[in-house]
Amino acid sequence: MLRVVDWGTREYSEALGAMRDLVRARRAGEVADTLVLVEHPPVVTVGVEGDDGAAAASGVPVVAVERGGKATYHGPGQLVAYPVVDLDSRGRDVRAFVHDLEATVVQTIAEWGVGGAHVPGRRGVWVDGRRKIASVGVAVEGWVTFHGTALNVDIDLRPFERFHPCGFDGPVMTSLARETGRPVSVAATKPAFVRAFRERFGASHPAAPTAAEEGAARVAPAPSG
Repeated sequence: MLRVVDWGTREYSEALGAMRDLVRARRAGEVADTLVLVEHPPVVTVGVEGDDGAAAASGVPVVAVERGGKATYHGPGQLVAYPVVDLDSRGRDVRAFVHDLEATVVQTIAEWGVGGAHVPGRRGVWVDGRRKIASVGVAVEGWVTFHGTALNVDIDLRPFERFHPCGFDGPVMTSLARETGRPVSVAATKPAFVRAFRERFGASHPAAPTAAEEGAARVAPAPSG
């Protein structure tokens, strides 16, 4: 059974703490797999491959986190999804998880007539192989995933131009509104995202980690960008 939780708009630091609490609860078997949906006020997050100093040029708060990948921007008009999912019952395949997360975004934006795809060697979802519409960055702790994906719906893209999001030049970033040429609300994209996510992740039967796995638990960044 998959839970879907909508946090509305929430400060990043507060959401990060709540997400980590959720990971601990999932590892203990206290909650089912959970998909968190949220928007954040302006913030740049920097993964384990990123540079905090370079990200500071964005002019907004910068937070270093344990996910894979480099720096990316979050702000109003962006749908952020945090899947807290146990991979123990899914073959412990982190790359397959990331692929399915990207495919969830591709299916979501297709409802607006926008074609997205994975580009070999580049994480995230791309339009025409040249414009990046969503970033993906996850971590895994005791085979439970956290962090996730950020879909640019109708976000101000200018902050991306003040640093190098995911190592690329800022103008590479696009949004659903820019691609369709019309306003699109985050509220409208949530049902589409949830439907697509359930198709790939909703039929799981999660299992709690064993005692041995608990003892060996660590936080590992996954391939991201």
